[in-house]
Amino acid sequence: MANKIWVCIDQFKGEALVTSWEAVGTGRKLADEVGAGLTALVFGEGVENIANTAIHYGADEVLLADDPTLADFRPEPYAALLAKLAEDGSPDVILFPTTTRGRELAGMASVDLNTGVLPDVIELDVQGDKVTAIRPVYAGKLLARTECSSKPQLVTLRVRAFGMPELNESRTGTVTKVDALMAEDEIVTKVVEYATVGAGVSLTDASIIVSGGRGTSNRPQLIPPDEITDEKEQEIWRAQQGFKLIGELASLLGAAVGASRAAVDANYIPYSAQVGQTGKVVAPDLYIACGISGAIQHQAGMRTSKVIVAINKDPDAPIFKLARYGVVGDLHDIVPALTEALEDRLSY
Repeated sequence: MANKIWVCIDQFKGEALVTSWEAVGTGRKLADEVGAGLTALVFGEGVENIANTAIHYGADEVLLADDPTLADFRPEPYAALLAKLAEDGSPDVILFPTTTRGRELAGMASVDLNTGVLPDVIELDVQGDKVTAIRPVYAGKLLARTECSSKPQLVTLRVRAFGMPELNESRTGTVTKVDALMAEDEIVTKVVEYATVGAGVSLTDASIIVSGGRGTSNRPQLIPPDEITDEKEQEIWRAQQGFKLIGELASLLGAAVGASRAAVDANYIPYSAQVGQTGKVVAPDLYIACGISGAIQHQAGMRTSKVIVAINKDPDAPIFKLARYGVVGDLHDIVPALTEALEDRLSY
């Protein structure tokens, strides 16, 4: 049985991202549907444990490239190796998680393989010898069924859209070691250092997200300290008080803190927290939007959340059309009350 379905594992510092296992689970189901085997690709340094875990999650075979030149993700050596392996192995489909690294690798490999990429897919279907993909278009307002006319078909899977597979530690498979393709002096990109932009729960992995928008600053009763005299700085200070309330609720729920583009553009919160078309695309089990009007660009990043709760003073805010539950009111009043009620409930 040929292994015609491949999955690229995204890892950082020897730790595979959860979304990689979602991709393996999806690949397993797809391979079973088409009667094929599943191969996982693991590139890095000191990542043999990831190869074994990939088998436990459903891979039949792992192509393992363990080399110092692959310790940090760099597109040139990763894409070159992926393209060479694909040319030799002739897979029909290669799946990637829709992460920053996954998207870049899929894009570069598609050029080397002279094929296309189906990005940010939320559902896969087999029709004949073709795998068709369903993905959001027009800022998430419509779903399009698409396919790639060439092979291999490269597909990036939206994070949390497919669910986690079961881990079976008794499952066995084959680990085949492969050599890196490029020497260090052939690689143009160099990794100098890593900078931590934030702490806490990752937005893309979070099952619960509490987000704030421009409404975080709309509380004139809040009087900034005397030393803050600039109007813009006063606005930012008020917003920070709003995001403090959001952070307290998020902490209680074990959630990540997100933000709309309006909040980011106004310097209320760093860009790393932005959810939306030009930020992160998320699909948590619960999304709580506080003081977010719900522009279509924001909806594009969170509309696939399983349950959406909206808190906004404006009863006509577009976010209410998307929300399952809506509360009309000032977030500065509603969020503390919600936090207190949840604290009481969780203390039982």
